[in-house]
Amino acid sequence: MTVLRVEHRTTFVYAEPVSASYNEARLTPSRGPGQRLLDSRLSIEPRTWSHDYVDYWGTAVTAFEVLREHEQLEIVAASRVELPDAAPSAPGDGNVWDVVAGPAFRDTMAAYLADSATTRAPDDLMALAREVSARAATPDEAASAVALVVRDGLEYVPGVTTVHTTAAEAWTAGKGVCQDVSHLVLGALRGLGIPARYVSGYLHPRPGAGIGETVTGESHAWVEWWAGGWRAFDPTNRTEVRADHVALGRGREYRDVSPLKGVYAGAGRGELDVRVEITRVS
Repeated sequence: MTVLRVEHRTTFVYAEPVSASYNEARLTPSRGPGQRLLDSRLSIEPRTWSHDYVDYWGTAVTAFEVLREHEQLEIVAASRVELPDAAPSAPGDGNVWDVVAGPAFRDTMAAYLADSATTRAPDDLMALAREVSARAATPDEAASAVALVVRDGLEYVPGVTTVHTTAAEAWTAGKGVCQDVSHLVLGALRGLGIPARYVSGYLHPRPGAGIGETVTGESHAWVEWWAGGWRAFDPTNRTEVRADHVALGRGREYRDVSPLKGVYAGAGRGELDVRVEITRVS
């Protein structure tokens, strides 16, 4: 087993003092599948009120308010997560096309089959997805092939898209980041009738880092598709999800699991600073 310690520090410095802010943080790692949360702490300064709950998709959420004038808001999430070193298990008995196409199954998985303007794959990508999936014996093989085709068609270029960019816009541009790759894979798989969901989390960028060595980590996104069980795959890096990925939350798309969102009363956006540090503990 591998244990990673993650510290995610977000600092807002406003252009002018604001009178109030209302926020939701999804910064507590999930308790499964594929990982065990050992401990976590969320520090918010300033804070007037907060409430913890688990949302519809199973993600831990801290809702909080600041009801006094403030010039800065700092959120620090620190956690330790245990991750398995072994390769993921093979797909279960439900990894056949007849099961995926069954009406009872499709009703159960309706939330992860429904598309949106954010994830909908353009026609040319769907044609490509149908072409590669036609050669696949199982939904798992088809999903893997589609994920690789999407990644081959999108150049990884930070800064050319935003959190509001749709899958179709990224595909037309031919450039994007992990969020865009994941949205495109989701749209293509759902178009084929394969249930798929978005995963928000962290990536340890240096698997060879020594015990106790702290490195600059990355917020990251990948996908899970149903193949007799949820199969996690990182299409951006063309790899299975193993001991260097820490999951925060799962949902239909980025908007379901955005790490931090909120509104404030005041003028001027100010400055935002986000830092993620990851340390291999064992």
